[in-house]
Amino acid sequence: MTTKLNNLPQVKKNLNSAELIERSIQTGFGKLSKGGALCVWTGEKTGRSAQDKFVVESEYVNQRIDWGNGLNKYTKAQYETLKADVIEYLATQKELYTSRRSVGAISKYAMNTTLFTTHPSHNLFFNNMFRNENKSAALDEYTVYHAPNFEADTNKHKTLSKTAIVLNFDSKEVLVMGTLYAGEIKKSIFSIMNFILPDLGVLPMHSGASLTSKNESSVFFGLSGTGKTTLSTDQGVNVIGDDEHGLCDEGVFNFEGGCYAKTVKLSAENEPEIYRVSNLFGTLLENIKMNEDHSIDFDDISITENGRSSYSLEVINEKVESGIGPVPKNIFFLAADAYGVLPPVARLTPEQSKYFFLLGYTAKVAGTEVGLKEPKATFSTCFGAPFMMRKPTDYSKLLEKWIQKANINVWLINTGWTGGPFGEGHRFPLKVTRQIIREIQNGNIFNSTFTNHNPTGLTVPAEVKDVEAKLLTPEKTWADSDRYMTQAKMLKDMMDNAYKKYQ
Repeated sequence: MTTKLNNLPQVKKNLNSAELIERSIQTGFGKLSKGGALCVWTGEKTGRSAQDKFVVESEYVNQRIDWGNGLNKYTKAQYETLKADVIEYLATQKELYTSRRSVGAISKYAMNTTLFTTHPSHNLFFNNMFRNENKSAALDEYTVYHAPNFEADTNKHKTLSKTAIVLNFDSKEVLVMGTLYAGEIKKSIFSIMNFILPDLGVLPMHSGASLTSKNESSVFFGLSGTGKTTLSTDQGVNVIGDDEHGLCDEGVFNFEGGCYAKTVKLSAENEPEIYRVSNLFGTLLENIKMNEDHSIDFDDISITENGRSSYSLEVINEKVESGIGPVPKNIFFLAADAYGVLPPVARLTPEQSKYFFLLGYTAKVAGTEVGLKEPKATFSTCFGAPFMMRKPTDYSKLLEKWIQKANINVWLINTGWTGGPFGEGHRFPLKVTRQIIREIQNGNIFNSTFTNHNPTGLTVPAEVKDVEAKLLTPEKTWADSDRYMTQAKMLKDMMDNAYKKYQ
């Protein structure tokens, strides 16, 4: 896509990782860690600015969008005013960085995207997160104008604050300003794909995905912090991707070419592969504590609990090179239940699958949004409401079709609390969740007896190999079972009330 910025002498085009890292250090945008990763800090904004997302109105948009999903309307005239000021700002900067990447592993569902940014570290992020340019990409190309230090004028530009993320589906453009948090680039492009693909019969999914040794795909739906990256990057499976996928006749395909993993309490013992690649040259570490000797302290969350590691899938040892896997054998809904009510695993019926998919019950994890200090129970449609901008049923109907067509097993996995609510109980140990997932993937869980869990109405296994039996029945982990029953009824009522709008 042509733009007046293309031919400016200060534009640095298609720099490689080493060049971008060198420029980041020279210009004061980052420091090199002891392990070799580039460390950056984003200041005030260490998570998404969820309230500052705008979409330009048009006939195409208005026919499909769910304006009730926390989205702000923006007129074409308002957009042109803001865009002109952003472009003028970018054109006057000493240096600009640009590259062209692709989104979507299958060409007929792929979209090339060009980034213009003032920061070499964000160009590194963009290159890490997306795929090589696809000459056969069938979707229209988009351009992202990234001006993190430009502050919107609320009076002139009609924004809610100095920060704004504006999507324009007519001009095929994105404006990002007033925030250094790199995730805004990634999630804007994800939102575009989510909006476009259902018209092509593709289900976009806020999910991780992996391929087992039996050549069976697993898909992990969930909000940030619920375990998508961790569980899709387990030892013994090949990762397809950690966050953004599509489901079509050709199977599961990754949108991205990299991962954006949360690093809170990251360790070589619990997550060896993510830990390894987070200490490599070419990886971008965002908002993580660096010691005086330039070593990284992943346990220190004084900056934010939303520390991130951005790395290319190329550095992962166990991966699916093509980014494509077969239609999934198992789908997992990951819910970080802050109330400590849900069992660690339950097998869902097709009707329950629709129920939990539309609810998207989980807890937002501290740090993933500006101002969020502790986990907060929430209902996020399709396990990714901020990025699923169409009517929820546009997505649920596609999911229902695939569950029925491919006889997919659907599971609810609680990666949240047990033994009490947040502040009293504790999160399910990662080794427990991993063992449950493995037993499902290898098929051994079907040797178990399944029973109805009366407090929640869910079907749960009576035993799972190498998992303590009482953990499978959450009320047994509480000191006061009557209090658990009260909490369970409260959560069930909350869910049923939230679901009424879909009935």
